[in-house]
This record gives sequence, structure tokens and C-alpha cells, in this order.
Amino acid sequence: MAEPPGREPRDRLGLWDRRPQPRAPLSERQADSVLRLKAAAEALPVPTELPIEDLCSLTSQSLTVTLTAAVPESTEDVLLKGFAMLGMENERIETAQQFFSWFAQLQTQMDQDESAKYRQMRDYLSGFEEQCDTILNDVNSALQHLEALQKQYLFVSTKTGTLHEACEQLLKEQSELVDLAENIQQKLSYFNELENINTKLNSPTLSVNSEGFIPMLAKLDDCIAYISSHPNFKDYPVYLTKFKQCLSKAMHLIKMYTVNTLQNLTSQLMKRDPSSVPNSDNAFTLFYVKFRAAAPKVRTLIEQVEQRSEKMPEYQQVLNEIHQCYLDQRELLLGPSIASTVTELTSQNNRDHCALVRSGCAFMVHVCQDEHQLYNEFFTKPTPKLDELLEKLCLSLYDVLRPMIIHVIHLETLSELCGILKNEMLEDHVQNNAEQLGAFAAGVKQMLEDVQERLVYRTHIYIQTDITGYKPAPGDLAYPDKLEMMEQIAQSLKDEQKKLPSEASFSDVRLEDPESCSLVKSGSAESLNPRHQSTVSPADLHGMWYPTVRRTLVCLSKLYRCIDRAVFQGLSQEALSACILSLLGAADSISKNKTQVDGQLFLIKHLLILREQIAPFHTDFTIKEISLDLKKTRDAAFKILNPKTVSRFFRLNSNNALIQFLLEGTPEIREHYIDSKKDVDRHLKSACEQFIQQQTKQFIEQLEEFMTKVAALKTMATQGGPKYSLSQQPWAQPAKINDMVSSTYKTLKTKLPSTLRSMSLYLSNKDTEFILFKPVRNNIQQMFQKLHALLKEEFSNEDLQIIACPSMEQVNLLLSMSK
Repeated sequence: MAEPPGREPRDRLGLWDRRPQPRAPLSERQADSVLRLKAAAEALPVPTELPIEDLCSLTSQSLTVTLTAAVPESTEDVLLKGFAMLGMENERIETAQQFFSWFAQLQTQMDQDESAKYRQMRDYLSGFEEQCDTILNDVNSALQHLEALQKQYLFVSTKTGTLHEACEQLLKEQSELVDLAENIQQKLSYFNELENINTKLNSPTLSVNSEGFIPMLAKLDDCIAYISSHPNFKDYPVYLTKFKQCLSKAMHLIKMYTVNTLQNLTSQLMKRDPSSVPNSDNAFTLFYVKFRAAAPKVRTLIEQVEQRSEKMPEYQQVLNEIHQCYLDQRELLLGPSIASTVTELTSQNNRDHCALVRSGCAFMVHVCQDEHQLYNEFFTKPTPKLDELLEKLCLSLYDVLRPMIIHVIHLETLSELCGILKNEMLEDHVQNNAEQLGAFAAGVKQMLEDVQERLVYRTHIYIQTDITGYKPAPGDLAYPDKLEMMEQIAQSLKDEQKKLPSEASFSDVRLEDPESCSLVKSGSAESLNPRHQSTVSPADLHGMWYPTVRRTLVCLSKLYRCIDRAVFQGLSQEALSACILSLLGAADSISKNKTQVDGQLFLIKHLLILREQIAPFHTDFTIKEISLDLKKTRDAAFKILNPKTVSRFFRLNSNNALIQFLLEGTPEIREHYIDSKKDVDRHLKSACEQFIQQQTKQFIEQLEEFMTKVAALKTMATQGGPKYSLSQQPWAQPAKINDMVSSTYKTLKTKLPSTLRSMSLYLSNKDTEFILFKPVRNNIQQMFQKLHALLKEEFSNEDLQIIACPSMEQVNLLLSMSK
């Protein structure tokens, strides 16, 4: 009997795990997994959604569990349907063979039914596989076509890129060739310009004022600059030389045109009719007007030359030649005119040196300013040659003024000349216009130095003759007569003017302006802070000063603003020293002729005047003197002349006499300072101290002698001498003390008013009088206080009544007259 379909696959499946040679042996783990799955599958219930037709495929064991619930009541209908489906509704199973055959057929049918959906899915997927294969074939075909296209594109692209690169290379070479051609053409353009420039320069119709001359000059400069910057060119020397020759021609044309223009102007002005120019002012005006009118003709060319002068030496050389020509023409015109003007000014101010210097300097200031302005009309850059010309022109004025200056003997004239040159010219004019007046300033400084030198020389002579060598006249020493006379005159004038609301007749006389040099009205050795007093002393009047004081202060006031400070310090020290010596001599003469008080007050007053009048001079009156001290040299000479040292002349050690003389006998240079202000203060202090001592001695000399004797007696007693009783001393009797005290009091009463009167007459300042007399008053008061204490200690009341010493109230009342 043939095997039912589906048997072979099952057999083949059975061979997979058939022992002993299984075709697909399972591992222990896999077999264990299968057994677990089998055990789990046997215990699973029949699904409720299982169709009824599938119940027959179940084993009998499983049907016993589920058929009771799944099989319907009409079982026969179900079985009939099942046999009908198998085509066996008319067959009958009678034998086991038929049953097995039926069962096999049934099993096969069940297997087919079971795998039907898988076959259907396989067929469905096979359709998709065929479609995918078709699509894949199409894609492969398309890729083949695209690959071919890509190869063709790469080929075309390579060819195109090569062509593009070739075109770019050709364009680049073309641009390089064009640039090279242009570069060559540009370089050749500088060389090609040579012929054009030569043609223009050799043209007979060429003019430096034509429109094409300056552009041609600029092109020529460019060519020279270019060729000079490329010395590696083949014909560099040849073309550079030719271009330089062209530049020389152009420079020659410019120079000749400018020089001819300037020379023609000068010749026209030099040939003018003298009668048509009535005076020098008009002549100067004509000199400047003509030149200013011609300046625009040449200014443009000169500007071109000036702009290029720093780049090329040829232009600088031409510019220097034009400068020299211009300045020569100006000197040719101005030299005679300035000389004649200076001569005319000299004749007009022959006796007035100050007016001559002022007018001459003012004239040269205008000349310098006008020349600078005229120079700026032609040129834009300055030149030192202009200042050299102006210095030369100013020298003509200096040559005329210097012989006159060195013969001036008056200090007032010399000081005024210094003021004119220093203040008016240098400070006012030159500082306000230093650029244009530089040359004038040099001439003025030289002239100022000459005036200052002359002033210093004349000052030395003046100090020696008029201060040191001054011989006072009787009227100069008529003190206090002249003061009393002037006081009387002032009082009479004051009485007459009381009726009129006018100012006082006497006014302060000042050497300088009121802010700087006011007159002395008071002062002392202790303090110099005077207060303004309404009463004016005759001694404060300028004309009443001692002549040497007046001359010294006038001399210093003239010198202060005229000479250097160092020179002024030396001269002021010399003048003040001479003035102090003259005052000391005059004070001695007055003391001999009149009284010692007059001499002392005369000296004090004039020293106060000196002290206050030199205070406004803001300078140091100290000078340094250097002297050679030969004391060591003298001592060393005495040592070497000593006979004992003769034996040491030739010793070869440190005891050699000659070596000691050379080492120890070196003269020393000593420096010491002399301060005139301190010298004045020192003499003033000495004079005040002498006045105080003299006045104290005049008033209480007897009391001082008495107190000295008492002090000596006490000293003897303290040193072990015999005890004393003052009242028993012959010279200390109450009656004699009474005479002494009465005489002293009488002296105070009689002489004190005259002393105070003299102080008021000379000093005329209450503060100064009080300060000067205060030590005298203190000495008198102290002496009387000591006397009172001594009398009270040594004498009885009866003796005190006999002595009748004035009380301190009486003494103070008497001395209060000085307050």
C-alpha cells in the first residue's frame, strides 16, 4: 500500500532526533526545554474559540476533558460533516486497515489544512520576493546607467576643468603681459619725457610765467626722482645727467628772471630824480611800495623753488642765490638811506643823547619790521641771512651811537639810556615781536652792554670823587641850625595855610615810586616799624639829607634797574661803605663843632634813612671777597731760616727742612663775605648804644659814681675787711648825698627837655623817639630805685629827711615828658 502523503516529511523529521545517529542532535539544555514545553502544552485547556471542526484533530485523552463542554448534542451531524469534508461520506470503515488508511488520510488532510495559511503567506511573500527581485534588477540597471553617467561626467568635468585652468592661465599670462607692458610703458614714459622737456626748454618762446612751465618743472622733478631711485637701469647715468642738465637750464631761467626783476627794481629806484623825493620818509615809502608791487611776479616761482628746496640741492642753491640777490639789492637801497637818516637824527639831537637813542632805535625797529614784512611778500620760508643784513644795518646806528655813549659822564644820562634800551626796546618792542626784531635785539644788547659798562665805570669814579672824596661845606655840617631854620619856615607856612583848605607845603620826597621806596620817618636799632606821622621832620626832606647819603641813594636808584644784580651788589657795597665812612666823619665834625648829642642824632637819623631806603632794593647786598692768607708761609719761612734747620736741608727722610717748608708753607685762600645791610645795622646799633650811654652818663653820672663806691665798700666787707657804716663815710654824709641828689635832679630837669627837643628835631617820630630814649629812662629809674633801697637800708629817717631824695613818683613824672 502506498504511503499516505505527508508521511515522508514526518519520517524525515523523526530522523532528526533518532538515536543512535540523530541528524539534528539536541543538546541537553535544548532537550530539557522541549520536555518542559511538552509538559506545559499537555496541561493547557482547549481554547474556547477553537472551531468545532478542529476537535477531531485532538487526541482522545484531551477530548475526554473538553468534549463534554464542546461537543453539541447532535454529534452525528458533526461527524457527518467531517466525513463529508474528507469525501468519505459513502465509505464505511470495517477493517483496521481501512481505519488506518482513513486516519492517515485524515491526518494528511489535517496537516494540509493546518499549513494552508502558511502556504498562502508563503505564496504572498513569494510574490513580494519576485517584485523585490524585479525592483532590485531595475535598481542595479539604474546604478549601472548612473555609474556610466558618472564616468562620463567625470570625464567631461576633467576636460572642462583642464580647459578652465588653461583659460585662466592664458588670462593670467595676458594680465601679466598687459601689466608688464604698462610697467614698461610707465618706466619708458619718464625717459620719453626727456625729449619733450628738452624741446620746451630750448624753445625761444618759453617763459617762466607761462602756464606750462610749472607742470613741466614738476614732471622734470618726477623724472629725476624716479631715475635716481633706480640706479640699476642700463642707461641710468646718461639719462640722469641729461635730466640734471635740463634742471640746471630751468633753474637758470628762474634765477635770471628773478634776479633781473630785482635788479631792474633797484636800478629804477636808484635812477629816480632826487627832487621828486622831498625827504627820507618818502624815499623809504617808495622803496617798499615798488618792491611790494613787483612781489607777485616772482612769488609763485619762488614758492615752487622753496617747496622743492629740501628735496634737491639744486633748488636750495638757486634759493640761496635768490636770497643773496634780494638781500644785496635791499642793502644797496637801504644802506645809504639809513646812514643819511641816522646822520640827520644825530644832527637834530646832538645834545640830547636819550632822544637820539630813542629816535634811532625806533627808526631801526620800523626798518626791521618793514623788511620782514617785505621779505614775507617774496618768500614763505625764513632765512638767517635776513637777520645778518638787518644786524649789518643796525650796526650803522651802533657805530654812530657808541662814540657818543663812551663819552657820557653823567650817571642820570647813562641810567636813562639803560632804561630806554632795556625797558622800552628789549622788553616792550622785542618781546612783543621777537621774530622780526631778533637782529635789532642783538644790536641793542651790544649797545646796552656798552652803556652798562660805561655806567659802572662812571659809578666807580663817582663813588671815589663825590662820596669817598667829598669835602663837606660849612652848610652841610650846620646841624642843628639848618633843621631849626627849616622848621621855622615850615611852621610859618603852616600858619599861613591854615586859612586855606590846601595840603601841607612839605611832601615826602622819594627816590622811587611810592610803592617801592618811601622815605624814612622813624626807626631804631631795636625796631624798624615806623608809623606814619602827620608831622614831617626837616631831616626827612630829600634836600636836607647829608649830600653823601643823597648821592649814594640816588646812585643806587639809578643803578638798580640798569645793571646786573651781581654787579649792582658790588657797587652798592662799595657805595654804602663809602657813605657810612663819610657819615662817621661828618658826625665827628658836628660833635666837635656843636654837641655830642647832635653828632650822634645826625648819625642815627642818616643811618635810619640809609637802612630804610635800601630796603626796597630786592637784592642781596652781600659780596664775597677772596684773600690770600700767608701766615703759614711766614711761619714756615721763619722755621727754615732758623740756624738749627740748616743741618736738615739734605736729609733723605720726612725731617727734610725743604720738604717741610713746601708742605707747611702753602698759602691758604680764604673767603669772607661783606654784607652792606648788616654793616649799616651794626653802625646804627653802635650809634644808638653810644647815645644811650652818653645820655645816661650825662643825667646820672654822680649817682653811678656813688653807687660804685658803695659796691666797692660792700665788696671789701664781704671779703673780710672791716665792717662799715655808710653814714660815717665822709663822702656819704647826708648833706653831701643831698647835694648829689639835688644836682642830679636839677640836671634831669634842665637837660632832659633839650635832649628830647633834639631827638624830636632830628627824628620827628614819636615811636622812634620813645624806643631810642626808653633805655635811658629805664637806666635812670633803676638807678633811683637802687638809691632808694640803699638809703632806706643804711640811713635813719632823720638822715633821709636831710638827704631829701626825690620819690619815684617825682622821677617818673619828670621822665614822663619823654613819652
